[in-house]
Amino acid sequence: MSYMLSEIVARLGGEMRGTDLRIERIAPLETAGADELSFLANPKYRRQLDGSQAGAVIVTPAMAGELDGGRPLIVANDPYLYFARVATLYHPVAAPQGGIHAMAVVGEGARIAPSSELREHVSIGRNVVIGERCKLYPGVVVGDNVVLGDEVTLHPNVTIYHGCQLGNRVAVHSGSVIGADGFGLAWASDHWFKIPQTGRVIIEDDVEVGANTTIDRGAMADTVIRRGAKIDNLVQIAHNVQIGEHSAIAGCVGIAGSTQIGAYCTVGGAAMFVGHITVADKTHIGGGTLVSKSIKTAGTYASSYPMSTMKDWMSNAVHLRHLDDLVKRVKTMERELKVQKNREDDNNE
Repeated sequence: MSYMLSEIVARLGGEMRGTDLRIERIAPLETAGADELSFLANPKYRRQLDGSQAGAVIVTPAMAGELDGGRPLIVANDPYLYFARVATLYHPVAAPQGGIHAMAVVGEGARIAPSSELREHVSIGRNVVIGERCKLYPGVVVGDNVVLGDEVTLHPNVTIYHGCQLGNRVAVHSGSVIGADGFGLAWASDHWFKIPQTGRVIIEDDVEVGANTTIDRGAMADTVIRRGAKIDNLVQIAHNVQIGEHSAIAGCVGIAGSTQIGAYCTVGGAAMFVGHITVADKTHIGGGTLVSKSIKTAGTYASSYPMSTMKDWMSNAVHLRHLDDLVKRVKTMERELKVQKNREDDNNE
């Protein structure tokens, strides 16, 4: 599949400058060849553009004004977003073929749209509803009474537990588990007593869940992932958590039970959230941050300690262990200085 630059602009917008040419592939600046298209979104990579063999480049209007016109350009306000759309154009998702493979198993009462495709070794529970143009890859397990909307994609070995609901255009990547029991336990004198987890997981439209991510069902109410949210690989979302619309959560994040993260938030990799807190809309959490209390004011938050050599870390750790003593000494000195100043003021009078 290939397109002329003019065809790409006709489909996606933007402005073409320079000679029209056929683009066979898309590629990064450092490896792109004469028949490939790349992009420059960040001015700090300007030197890479000078040395690139890319046939054409997507740039901002400001960057286009700096170039000499020797290379064909597509001018767009957001080159990165434009490049993403070009990538989708060159790599369209294969449409489901429709039909149920002979090696799939379908439970009683299941209703599956004819346009949906169930591959080998898919297991569908009782009374499941699967909408139009869904695609379930080999090894997928869908529990009883699950509802899938239209155009849902479940990649190999995804498990959807009983009663969960997925909206339209939801994608769940390999190995993820949706609706396992939350970690609900009561201490019974000398052992743990398991609390039944009777809620569900509700995933709204246009959500994508990365590989090997786990989203636990609610204890009594539901765990809810709002529309447009994007969740990376290896994320743990505990029972009764709510993730707001269009929030993005990077890999290895852990979110404890009943935490509510607002809309349009971003969470860096390996951040951790304690339970029963709320995070305001449009809050940005840096990677590795421990969020130990509610955030009521939108902003950017981080608690990561800067990396240092082991020698420097050990030296600083020694001082941190004595920080409380140091604070007490400073307060004592401040009191003594205040007393001394008061005496001097009395003498001057």
